[in-house]
Amino acid sequence: MADHDVLGDETAASLFARVKPQVESLPLPAGYTIEWGGEYESSKDAQEAMFKSLPMGYLLMFIITMLLFNSFKKPLVIWLTVPLSIIGVAFGLLLSNMPFSFTALLGLLSLSGMILKNGIVLMDQINLELESGKDPYLAIVDSAVSRVRPVSMAALTTILGMIPLVFDAFFGSMAITIMAGLGFATVLTLIVVPVLFAIFFKVKPAK
Repeated sequence: MADHDVLGDETAASLFARVKPQVESLPLPAGYTIEWGGEYESSKDAQEAMFKSLPMGYLLMFIITMLLFNSFKKPLVIWLTVPLSIIGVAFGLLLSNMPFSFTALLGLLSLSGMILKNGIVLMDQINLELESGKDPYLAIVDSAVSRVRPVSMAALTTILGMIPLVFDAFFGSMAITIMAGLGFATVLTLIVVPVLFAIFFKVKPAK
């Protein structure tokens, strides 16, 4: 019964990590080698293919945001919030005791798109407030306050939609990655984007 409980808490990745060094330490006759196939090989090939195309994909996304705002600083403000989601992802995986699997990596990549969308919504509102002739500092504050509800509701619906996948053995880590990362990053987006915008464009408090 105890052995069953131990194995029940083990994932394929953690079991492989525990068995791999033991198998590779076995003495082999001359001319023989060990190669790992199956899920490990498929996952490794998929990750290598993905990382090859990843830089070009992110570069294209950055160029699109530059064209969208006709600026370099504004997209940079939005993109600087993306790495902050890793904090929420780390807490989520640690608290749920789930591994950072390949599906979790896919969740992290899709998470960046969701965070960018929230940042674009907030940045667009700041632009609208500035174009109306409002003081820059008040425009930043009013934009952040007015976007709290739509940005939060969009994040909440995504998080709630991920709940059924939390208990799935294969997609559980991906669901936790998206839920924790998006929840944490949404709060930070509403705080960090206005702060970075004020710093980058040297906006002072209204007198």
